[in-house]
Amino acid sequence: MRLPARLGFQAGHIHPLKAGLLSLILGVWLLLAPASPAAAALTTNSYDGNIYSLYAGNGSLVPPRTSLAQAMADHRPVVLIFYLDDSADSKQFAPVVSELQRLWASRVEIIPLTTDQVQNRPDQGTSDPAHYWKGLIPQVVVLDAAGRVVFDGKGQVSSETISAALSKATGLNPAGSSGASATRSFNELNSEVVPAG
Repeated sequence: MRLPARLGFQAGHIHPLKAGLLSLILGVWLLLAPASPAAAALTTNSYDGNIYSLYAGNGSLVPPRTSLAQAMADHRPVVLIFYLDDSADSKQFAPVVSELQRLWASRVEIIPLTTDQVQNRPDQGTSDPAHYWKGLIPQVVVLDAAGRVVFDGKGQVSSETISAALSKATGLNPAGSSGASATRSFNELNSEVVPAG
């Protein structure tokens, strides 16, 4: 299609001033155009991305630091979490997993696994996560240092319940537990200003 010459368009060429004006108009339009809302939704079974970074603010949980086989070989207590990124129940459970990492990560292995990794394959023994999965999500399994199951919870299990199982498995209390709520925060104002030296 040939554009009329009176508009300043020639075959395959736009005058630099008009190209700049078109770019400016397009840029202003993109800045002022209403942004569409994010499609992520906590209560829907839709894929939104890494649920731990989206809904728990902690993308460091995925991928896990170690495998179940390695954690068992190192005689470390383990928390296995079975989930799906496109499950509303798993999305709502993500903050609990993040809280467990905050309280226990230096003393136990926290291994969140999508059930895609364990479905439709044979169980290969106690060092295989598929051995513990019961077909439900979310599911939390706590293993002590000897590899014995001390807790197997399904659904929305509280961080306190899982922490109690971890205390049983390790003989330790959660990090920072002094009787105060783990979610309680304090804002302090330092009124002393020290000049930089």
